Amino acid sequence: MAIKRRGLLLGSTALWLGAPAIVRAQTRQQSQRASQKVNVSHGFAMHGAPKYPADAGPPDYLNPNAPKGGMVRLGARGTFDSLHPFIIKSVPAAGITAIWDTLCWNSRDEASTEYGLIAESIEWPDDRSWAAFTLRPQARFHDGSPITVEDVIWTFDTLKAKGLPNFAFYYNDVLKAEKVGDRKVRFTFRDDTNKELPLIIGQLPVLPAKWWATRDFEKVSLEIPLGSGAYKVDSFDAGRSIAYRRVPDWWAKDLWMNRGRNNYELMRFEYYRDATVQFEAFKAGDIDIRQENIARNWATGYDIPAVRDGRIIKAEISHELPSGMQCFAFNTRRDYFKDRRVREAIATMFDFAWTNKNLFYGMYKRNVSFFGNSELASSGLPTPAELKYLEPLRGKIPDEVFTKEFALPESDGTGNVRDLARRSLALFKEAGWEVKDGKMTETKTSKKLAFEMLLNDASFERVVLPYKQNLERIGVDMNVRTIDTAQFKRRNDEFDFDMMVESFGQSLSPGNEQRDFWGSKAAATPGSRNTIGVRDEAIDRLVETLIAAPDRESLINVTRALDRVLLWGHFVVPNWHSPKAFVAYWNRFARPEKSAKYSPVGLDTWWIDEAKDKALQRGERK
Repeated sequence: MAIKRRGLLLGSTALWLGAPAIVRAQTRQQSQRASQKVNVSHGFAMHGAPKYPADAGPPDYLNPNAPKGGMVRLGARGTFDSLHPFIIKSVPAAGITAIWDTLCWNSRDEASTEYGLIAESIEWPDDRSWAAFTLRPQARFHDGSPITVEDVIWTFDTLKAKGLPNFAFYYNDVLKAEKVGDRKVRFTFRDDTNKELPLIIGQLPVLPAKWWATRDFEKVSLEIPLGSGAYKVDSFDAGRSIAYRRVPDWWAKDLWMNRGRNNYELMRFEYYRDATVQFEAFKAGDIDIRQENIARNWATGYDIPAVRDGRIIKAEISHELPSGMQCFAFNTRRDYFKDRRVREAIATMFDFAWTNKNLFYGMYKRNVSFFGNSELASSGLPTPAELKYLEPLRGKIPDEVFTKEFALPESDGTGNVRDLARRSLALFKEAGWEVKDGKMTETKTSKKLAFEMLLNDASFERVVLPYKQNLERIGVDMNVRTIDTAQFKRRNDEFDFDMMVESFGQSLSPGNEQRDFWGSKAAATPGSRNTIGVRDEAIDRLVETLIAAPDRESLINVTRALDRVLLWGHFVVPNWHSPKAFVAYWNRFARPEKSAKYSPVGLDTWWIDEAKDKALQRGERK
């Protein structure tokens, strides 16, 4: 697809000479499309067929008899200044996006499969050059007004033009949305190469056009918005707390995929500026459920009476989610980070073995892929199937992609980093840097290498401060700065940082979002997810090829090829992951016996167990 577009930019002469052929090809293509079979279904799978039939029983990981009622208290960190989550300027409240329903519902135990939610049915031709959604007649906003085709079209057009930058990238290949029936909306795609577009459109949240008609969409607002979902905003204290109340007459409560979900009467988020204070609030009983992401806490912080006597439950839940890439991300817009060898040299000094042993109690695995814990991750040398995508890029991507298995430098975990330092110094020397007067210095300019690591969580300081000390041993100055969530978001959106903690979450079906992560256009778009500033023609080409993958096998191989190029680009200092979710909760809840493969915690599937709740209130021990 990218090649076709670049071909159209060759000039008027090329267009003129090719015009008759283009016209003939277009005519044939239109004729072929007109004769294609049109599929109509309650669900859509990227590859294969949906698991659940129309109006199935509840999914395997739900309890349809789960009782409703009670309040769950959850913790959030930082602050918020908006109830409008769709624009770049705001710091939205936790949980706010859940008040709007989407066209389709994403299955949690299938890879890349959706079922109609607002949409009653989905239509698409075999080539997936368009998709149409017929809306359920009972779909309603919270004020009782119907969700209409006009709402869908207005939402799509507005998010693409005025919403967060990722929407523009997400919907880049969608040419238009149009009404083709009283309850049917059709989305026409740029061509038939992006097979994921029906899924992407299915994720569209539908906003009420009439409600927004008298409001400025691009303005930060604390006005309670009109939603359509299982919950609506009940009350809030700006920046401190927000509560959502279950909608008793929610129009979709009896649909098969919702039987056993959304069981709490009230959900309340309490905000804490500091992670330590938030943890203490949980132990004191002010927060009900905590998903733990600090290994030290999990290993030692729960040695308290409430855990020992069973009032607090610790659960380790396995999952099959791709780990993605948590990392320390370089801002390659900075001159001193433009050289791949400099980035690799800095990354080499991160002693993960020591960190994992001394700070994480051996709980984590090193990230060695942007698509780890999945079949999408690269390993070893490229296979012939991967070389199909890599060979045309030879000379434009690192030579190591073809000749070496990617591996991160390792230490013995004792804190001795001499071998790491030797490797790092050799890379710096190759890049034109050397240590002068104890400082890493560029030989041509005499500039000293100093940069800032930006954090928004003070708990990360214990990880990066030893890293800072290792860098100081080779003359590199890294200043560590921790700021609040609002400042962090602003500086992230504006790419105003040297290095920062970043996370690139991945799905089992990567697609359009990769443009936002690595695309050259996204690198120049404030608020995009391309915080690294990747601008690389070869990566752009791989991303477009990935998006256009015609089948699962092709998707896997081109994703692995992209993974290799990203890894050898040394754009990040890879962090760590765990194939388990660590959850602690006060013993007043019950949860389904089976967890969804791709949503292991799934708090919306839990419920309050009345007997346990009463026993806890009485102070009874397990």
